[in-house]
Amino acid sequence: MRPRIASVPSVALAGGTLALGISGLYLAGLAVTGGEIDAGTTVRGVEIGGLSRAEAVRKLERHLGAAGARDLPVKVGERTGTVDPERAGLSWDIQETVDRASRSGTDPVSVFQGLFRSGGTVEPVARVDEGKARAALGQLAKGLDQKVRDGAVGFGDGRVEQIAPRTGYALDVDAAVGALRAAFVRQDTRSPTALPVRETRPAVTADEVRRAVRTFAEPAVSAPVTLTAAGERFTVSGKVLGEHLTMRPDDRGRLQPRLDEKGLREDPAVDRPLDRITTTAADAELRSEGDRAVIAKDARLGHEVTDKALGKAVLPLLTAQGDGRAGTVDVRTTRPEVTRENAAELGLTQTMSSFTVDFEPAEYRTRNIGRAVELINGSLVRPGETWSFNRTVGERTEANGFVDGIIILDDKYAKASGGGVSSVATTVYNAMFFAGVKPVEHGAHSFYIERYPEGREATVAWGSLDLRFTNDSGKALYIQAESTDTSVTVNFLGTRKYDEITSVTGPRTAVKKPGKHVSHDKECVPQTPLEGFDVTVERVFHDGGREVRREPYRTHYTPRDEIVCE
Repeated sequence: MRPRIASVPSVALAGGTLALGISGLYLAGLAVTGGEIDAGTTVRGVEIGGLSRAEAVRKLERHLGAAGARDLPVKVGERTGTVDPERAGLSWDIQETVDRASRSGTDPVSVFQGLFRSGGTVEPVARVDEGKARAALGQLAKGLDQKVRDGAVGFGDGRVEQIAPRTGYALDVDAAVGALRAAFVRQDTRSPTALPVRETRPAVTADEVRRAVRTFAEPAVSAPVTLTAAGERFTVSGKVLGEHLTMRPDDRGRLQPRLDEKGLREDPAVDRPLDRITTTAADAELRSEGDRAVIAKDARLGHEVTDKALGKAVLPLLTAQGDGRAGTVDVRTTRPEVTRENAAELGLTQTMSSFTVDFEPAEYRTRNIGRAVELINGSLVRPGETWSFNRTVGERTEANGFVDGIIILDDKYAKASGGGVSSVATTVYNAMFFAGVKPVEHGAHSFYIERYPEGREATVAWGSLDLRFTNDSGKALYIQAESTDTSVTVNFLGTRKYDEITSVTGPRTAVKKPGKHVSHDKECVPQTPLEGFDVTVERVFHDGGREVRREPYRTHYTPRDEIVCE
């Protein structure tokens, strides 16, 4: 029997052959695959297979950089615009993209896998700076956001105008960051990317606009309306009506008609015919006749058409047709406060006081004093009411009928509108003084003026100094004022509370000599000198034949310096 021969050497040979084969495959794999990126790998059509990482980075920077710089078209609601990727913080992360495309290493397993695998398409990695993106989107919103617009109806030149509603869109910046990044990744520059928005629907719809036009707007201006007021008949055209008509939405989004009653009342087409029937109520005019107050002119009733009455008459006619577009306007009768019948009841029976101030004639004095008297005459002051010179006369402006004249300003004469009005203020003050009613506010001139009683005179200044008194007589008080070219007279008519009011003037004290100045001012007004002083005047009340009380009024006058104009 022959001994068995072992086969170990054959196994060893097979193992050596296997090792040699694997080694050859590894070397072949390295030779075939070449670099660190699998063959056939592309990024947006750019071939990077077989390249090293560094080579791939450089190649992608050249090709993707240009594509990533193109503006991205976007849409906000119905409006379109573009976004600059760089300004919006959008860019390609080339390094991360190459890392994703690369093999994990040169180990045998990775090399052997590369022999049986193609790289395929790799999507580029996008990077976004959210701060820059939000800033760019915020700027975009300023131009592309669309405010909601309600449907509306207008009237122009006698025609009806329809305004279509419009949905409002506001870019949702936070939500839009992701949408912008996605648009950058897609690189679709042919059609705009719709960015997320917050939508606001109009409250007044297109259907509501059509309803308002059909049921009100078109009928309203389709024909004139005819109005009758106190027998006066006139027409108002559709064009005029349209100028004063609007339609405004209510809380439910329904358009409601609005008529500008005041504007329609002031329109010449309405104002002219109504002026022929409207009159202002006028109080009876009183005058002083000795100790009695008598009626000089009877009162007159007034007739007026209010804005509200006009609107009440017109609005129902606007949706009518034919003869139905005619209506009547209510005319209101206004009654005067003082009449022949109620004068005695009001207590306007006596002359309470009368005072006159004379002045040197001057055109500006005559005009300004006459205008102030016109505004004061007929003032009725009921018991407990306070009368104001400034409120009654108004600001002394050209528009109010006053002209420039001489006034006292900063202790010297100067030119200003309303010069001479202090003569009226002084006259009213003295009439108030001797009527015995309560003074509330008054002020004397800074220096003494010889034509006025010292310590018993007054001046006024718009916005800073007024002449006011309260009627505490218990009955109504009527101011009668009149003027000539050289004088002004004011009478207080009512019911005397005291038998008599007298005045006691004390001596001048704290007398101070005036100075002298030379002025080169173009507007210089020469001034004669007069000493300054203090004086106290007492108002003495008499009743039942005896003195019942006294009221002292102290006045300080500064010296009136001499001013020579050169």
